[in-house]
Amino acid sequence: MSLALHTIQPIALCHSPYKQKFSIPRQAQLAPSAQAQIELLRPYNDPAYIEGIEQFSHLWLTFIFHENLAQGYKPSVRPPRLGGAQKMGVFATRSTFRPNGLGQSVVKLESVVHHQDACMLHVSGLDLLDKTPIVDIKPYLPYADSLPEAQAGIAQEAPKCIEVAFTEQAEFVLIQLEPLKNKKIKQWITEVLSQDPRPAHRKHKIDHKIYFSYLDRFNIHWQAQEKVIQVLHIEIKSNEL
Repeated sequence: MSLALHTIQPIALCHSPYKQKFSIPRQAQLAPSAQAQIELLRPYNDPAYIEGIEQFSHLWLTFIFHENLAQGYKPSVRPPRLGGAQKMGVFATRSTFRPNGLGQSVVKLESVVHHQDACMLHVSGLDLLDKTPIVDIKPYLPYADSLPEAQAGIAQEAPKCIEVAFTEQAEFVLIQLEPLKNKKIKQWITEVLSQDPRPAHRKHKIDHKIYFSYLDRFNIHWQAQEKVIQVLHIEIKSNEL
């Protein structure tokens, strides 16, 4: 049987607060405070393409792992859930290193914005890197897409979260923001770091290394201590104050 090749073209671009792969939650909805915009590209920025989409609370995004394509893929990978020590088949995992480099995530639709020739979907709870190409958008259907009785092997439950604490120096930076923004940013940082973004072999261990997570325009300096991740300092551009 002959299979015709089909070229996939991006229909949208994700403007995400995650500027580096490190610290991105491993699944969508683990950091629900994360906010992003999905910008539809021409010719798909015509409002006709998304007419009626606002009646759905959540959307499926199919996207390309654009920063991983050059590294290729392997038939077996080491899932973080297994501590990065055991291998599983790539199709038995959600590894980013896949033959066609495609990913899929559920996001919450916050609002739809039309401005001149621009169509933007404001979403939250995503796990996409900034400038990720989107190749398809579909509504999430609870009756069909939510299967509570499904079995998920090594990932039946959400990963356990670790406590996140802020030093006085980090808190001082946050209180310079507007009160509402202060609360949202602190909550988002907590959600991201509580997943313990370190490599699998370092998780749940005391680690003297200082890590840096770039979240939007914030550079978060943090360290994993005993049973807690300590936010040591937050660098922020002056125009964000």
